[in-house]
Order: sequence, then C-alpha cells, then structure tokens
Amino acid sequence: MTTVEDYLESHIGASVEILKEFCRIPSVSTDPAFRADIQKAARFVAARLAEAGFASVELLETGGHPAVFGEIIADENKPTILVYGHYDVQPPDPLDKWTTPPFEPTERDGRLYARGVSDDKGPLLIPILVAEAYLKTVGRLPVNLKILIEGEEESGSPHFEAALERYRERLACDLVVSADGAMWRPDRPSMTVASRGLVALEVTVTGAAKDLHSGRHGGSAPNPIRALAQMLATMHDADGRVVVAGFEDDARPLDAKILAAIEAADFDAHAYYREIGSPTPDPIDSGRELLIRQWLEPTLEFNGISGGYQGAGTKTVIPSSASVKITCRLVAGQKPEKVVSAITKHLEAGLPRGYTLQVDTKEPGSEAFFVDPDLPALAAAEAVLEELLGSRPLRVAMGATIPIGAAFRKHLGVEAIFFSFSTSDEDYHAPNEFFRLANFRLGLIAWSRLLQRLGEPASAEGANQL
Repeated sequence: MTTVEDYLESHIGASVEILKEFCRIPSVSTDPAFRADIQKAARFVAARLAEAGFASVELLETGGHPAVFGEIIADENKPTILVYGHYDVQPPDPLDKWTTPPFEPTERDGRLYARGVSDDKGPLLIPILVAEAYLKTVGRLPVNLKILIEGEEESGSPHFEAALERYRERLACDLVVSADGAMWRPDRPSMTVASRGLVALEVTVTGAAKDLHSGRHGGSAPNPIRALAQMLATMHDADGRVVVAGFEDDARPLDAKILAAIEAADFDAHAYYREIGSPTPDPIDSGRELLIRQWLEPTLEFNGISGGYQGAGTKTVIPSSASVKITCRLVAGQKPEKVVSAITKHLEAGLPRGYTLQVDTKEPGSEAFFVDPDLPALAAAEAVLEELLGSRPLRVAMGATIPIGAAFRKHLGVEAIFFSFSTSDEDYHAPNEFFRLANFRLGLIAWSRLLQRLGEPASAEGANQL
C-alpha cells in the first residue's frame, strides 16, 4: 500500500492537470447543442481507462448518450466491484455569476473551480487514477474492477435502467461503489446511507381558448393564473408541510438510526439560514427539525410558474393558460405513480368551474434508496475514513436524489454504497462550482485503501468484506 500511496502522492500534480483537461469539455447532457461535447467527454473517459491499464474498454449504446465501460478481471476468486459515476454536467447558466469561465478550470485558494469538477468529474476520476497506480506499481488490483460511467445523470438518466437490464451480464458484480454523491459537511466525515426519491410533473390550467383583453373581458372571463394560485395554496399548511390527501400514505416511519445521527450532528439552523441568505426571523429554529425535514420527510416544491405576459412593461391581457412545474422528493415506501395520482386528485377537486386541468409527467420517477445498515462494505468504507480523518463518520441521509442505488439493486441484485469526496457546499448545479484539492488527494488515498480492504478475506474461512 505504501508503494501505491507514494505513487499517487508523487503524481498529484499530473492528476490535477488531467482533471482540468476533463473539465474543459462542456459535456452538458440536457442541451442538444452540446451533443458533440458529450461524445468528446465519453471518448476522454474511455481513453483514460485505456491509459490506466483497463484490459477492456468500450462505449455502450444506451438509446441516448453513451455510457463508458471498462473492466479488469484480476482474479476470479476475488470480489468484483463495479464503480459508478457520470461524465455529464449541468448547464453553466447564469454565466454572468461565474467569477471565472465555467469551462476554464481555475485554481484559487486550494480549490479548483469549473462546471462539473465536483459533480462528478473529480470524484469519478479518482478510482480510475487509483487503478492506474496499482497497475503501475504492484502490477495488479486487489479486486476485480468494473467501471460504468454514464452520460445522462444530469438529465434524469432516462435510459439508465434499460441499459442496466440490457448489459446485466456484462455488469455482474458483488458490490457497487458510487463515486457520485457528496459528504454532508466539509468539517465532518460522513457516509450517505439514504437518499430521497423523485417525481416531476407539470400542471397546466386552461381557461379561454385564447388570450383576452383584460378591459373588455376582465371580471367575467376565467383567469388561469388566479385559479392556479388558488389551487396551489391548498397543498401545504402554514408550516410548509404537504397536506395532499394520500400523498404520504405509504411512507415508512422515520429511521431511528438516522434520527440518532441527527441528534449527534447538533446542526445549527440559524447558521444554515444565514448561509442561504434567508431574511430573519428563521422559518425553523431547531436544527433537529430542519434536518428531519430535509432528510426524512417528503416534499412537494413549486419549481417554476408561468402564464401570461413575461416581458418588460405591462400588457393588459388575461392569459389563456397558466402552468407550474412541481417536483416531489420521496421517502422510503412512497411510489412515484401513487404520489402523482394523489396530487392529480387533489388538484381536480380544487379546480374551479370554467377551467380545464392537464397533468403531465416527464419521467416515471424514482423511489427512495437506503443502504443496508449491516452491510460489511459500509463498515469497511467507514473504517477507511476513520483511519484517514481521525473520527468515525456520521451516517447521514441525503435530501437530494441519486436513483442509481435502487436501480442497481433492482437490475443487478447487488447493494451499493456511496464513496464520494465532494462536499455539499461546493456549489454544484450553481455558478462557481468547485472541488477542494485537499479532498481530491484524500479521495485518492481513501479509494486505494478501500479497494485493498474489499479484496481482503474477513475471516479464516475466506469470506470477503462484501
């Protein structure tokens, strides 16, 4: 291990340059204008795998953007680990909010700034570099290693599950380790053991068949903005909790282990509201209550509302229609289709006379994910972090959604853990995204130790660490 870690330390400068090269590729998956850059990023990852020494590397057709696959079968008696990551990134907008251009990686104060550097180019590059270090020093890996890097995570992974099913035999493994994800706080080691699911829908209320003059028709014609606002106001109580009948019917009780972690975190709600720039008084005083809402309760959020004239000045019009985009974060037990059904029934019941309602879902959604708390691989990852950081990592939930855990369990029949060295404050999905270079170094050493642990027998009988 000393040889591998020494190699990683001595090559850190070159590794950062590789990361910069990767981040210069504007691999935005959701915008067709970047299709050529998506292909370029996929080829970049494939080339890095080949240069690292992966015996088999190829681009997998998915029906959308390609996935990159590589494998090294070191010893059939060793466990097989499948590493997951994604090479696509969020759009960089708004560009005027960036201190330096989003696709010109820039180092400042021990941080590397670029779109995608934290989510997920830096973290996914780490296990590739670690595999290369093993092969160029000791000549072999302690495990069989497969790597699957998709190109559509930031646009909802619409083809991912179908690809898992299509390539199931190729992807067969004993454990998935995700390089995507994030530690909760930069000052506290943590392991994410649960994440919320997601379902998205768009609701449109229509009144008249066309826009109308607000003087000629005002007071008599149906106004969809007024109707929609009235309907949306009935979906939450005064404290912001969802009051849609049937919305939480299948939700499981709060996880006692994560509640214990919340108690141990001693989270400062007031500091949180200061950080996000919320005006006083704070909506929630208790850090415990705030984390319960973020981690363990389902949400229904209005992401955007539109209708009528949006330009400068005034246009005296009654719009024909108004719409709202809604996303719901789901907890264990909730089914996306049942949540959509409950919301639809609620809106139908509140629709005023003289209007029509349309509810559209763009994707089927994803269920919440949780890691088996007794999974040996989880304990192995925690032991590595404790060795390197000096304290036992906190087991935390994630308010966001990473649907791959449930997908791997469903299609490959294996468990997944998250082992990412991003942290949640690194402004991914926002301007000035960054990755701490200290975490880049830490991740290289941690991944090298984790692969070693996962390849070692746990007992004299030879049971592995999975």
